[in-house]
Amino acid sequence: MGGETARNEARQLTRLRLDELLEELEGRITAVRGTRDRLHGLLEAVLSVGRELDLPQVLRRIVETAVALVDAEYGALGVIGAGSRLDQFLPVGINEQLQARIGDLPSGHGLLGELIRHPEPLRLRELSEHSASSGFPPHHPPMHSFLGVPIRVREEVFGNLYLTEKRGGAEFDAEDEAVLSTLAVAAGVAIENARLYEEARLRERWLAASSEFTSALLSGASEARVLELMVERAREITNADIGVVDLVVAERDELQGALALGECAEVHQGQLIPREGTLAGAALREGGLVATGDVVADPRVSFAPERWKGMGPAVAVPMGTAEGLRGVLVLARRTGRPGFGEAETAPLPGFAGQAAVALELADRRRDAEQISLLEDRDRIARDLHDLAIQRLFATGMTLQSAQRFVQHPEAAERLARAVDDLDTTIKIIRSTIFGLRAHEANATSSPGLRVRTARTVEEAVAVLGFTPALRMEGLIDTDVPAGIADETVAVLSEALANITRHARASAAEISVVVRRGELTLTVVDDGVGIGGSGRRSGLRNIAERAENLGGSLRLDAGPDGGTRLEWRVPVTG
Repeated sequence: MGGETARNEARQLTRLRLDELLEELEGRITAVRGTRDRLHGLLEAVLSVGRELDLPQVLRRIVETAVALVDAEYGALGVIGAGSRLDQFLPVGINEQLQARIGDLPSGHGLLGELIRHPEPLRLRELSEHSASSGFPPHHPPMHSFLGVPIRVREEVFGNLYLTEKRGGAEFDAEDEAVLSTLAVAAGVAIENARLYEEARLRERWLAASSEFTSALLSGASEARVLELMVERAREITNADIGVVDLVVAERDELQGALALGECAEVHQGQLIPREGTLAGAALREGGLVATGDVVADPRVSFAPERWKGMGPAVAVPMGTAEGLRGVLVLARRTGRPGFGEAETAPLPGFAGQAAVALELADRRRDAEQISLLEDRDRIARDLHDLAIQRLFATGMTLQSAQRFVQHPEAAERLARAVDDLDTTIKIIRSTIFGLRAHEANATSSPGLRVRTARTVEEAVAVLGFTPALRMEGLIDTDVPAGIADETVAVLSEALANITRHARASAAEISVVVRRGELTLTVVDDGVGIGGSGRRSGLRNIAERAENLGGSLRLDAGPDGGTRLEWRVPVTG
């Protein structure tokens, strides 16, 4: 009986040991399966991250994958920018509404800055106990456990992965750290690939943009359209909120805002600015690209920094060729947006150089057109002198000889008037010939009023953004004295400047007419009108110029809205 009991106890003991062994084996199998599943998850995560080539998508995929791998409630990826501060911060686990209540995203202070200063893995059971912890802003969710690892691209620390609040109230362990560190290595490779792809794509877009506006210029597009196309493409490629072209003003230490597109563009359009105290001037002085993280607070921008209110990161690059500088291209983004990266701006000097070459081609084409125009004037002058005048003179002689055969008094009077009209016509043609050939006789002197008027309008095209219609009638170069010609050009310049600053017009018509001893300059635009714009700047000067010459100024609404300016002064015949 006693032996049977002993055997039963032995069997029970054996079963207990077997159960313990089975439980231990089951636990080990479960652990192996968990490790296997985590390794599979890590492998899938590495492959998933490596498939993306778009950098923003790569960064978002990295942080989402990290949260899933270590079973964290919250995660973020911070990209390190200039000054060892976070240039970007991509959170996961906090929705947009909560993020808006929390306020501005972190910039790299406190515990987040600890990893920037010491780029090594950091694991904490309670993040508030760390000496670098600075607490949370209002409305921020509570966070306790913490795990952070740096992401390196080659030898450069690109940013950091931050994971907080492991699910279930547990703390992150060494295995979590190892998994996250492995993911960080794969992330660095993926980021490098995305960067290379992004750089190649940017270079391709810059080359396409350069080719586009050069082709536009060669196909006959105006200089204003080429500038507009250049700024549009530069803004699109760099994702800038505003683009400004400031052109160099000849023989003056100033720049003029020829074109501005984007937010608050009207503040820069048509404005004269000094080289000193401006970002554009700094680019001219340094002879290359200059950048800033805050254009308003930059010490180099001391002239009217309020012009850039609301803007933060900015970059300026000179537009020049071997023959000299043409101007500066300035691009800016709103405050709070990331700064311009090196990959974004590296092709910018070459792009601006292409733009300067395009403008140089425009000048050459304009010079060729001017030469062609002068040659046409010479031909017309010869034809008028050799053909028209001789025929008119012959006709007048014939009529004079016919007068003695006409007995009727009224008919004789009409013939006499016709002869007088022919004489007057010959004088007008000879005066016109003189005007057409004035450029030869006065090659070293200043051009006539016709040429100066056309040049004034042409120079204003880049600032206006459109080409005004121009009409000239009468003996403008011969009947208008030099002093009155100077006043006329000054009045036209002031009128065009007023349209640029105040009218918000899309078209304008200009006429210069000399008739019956009077010069009439008329400028009509389709803008907001004198009442809507509140424009009074310069009008007093225009009126005074007319009064000083014994003339008048009339200002009223145009036929289709806008403003009609009529400036009249007497001239000697």
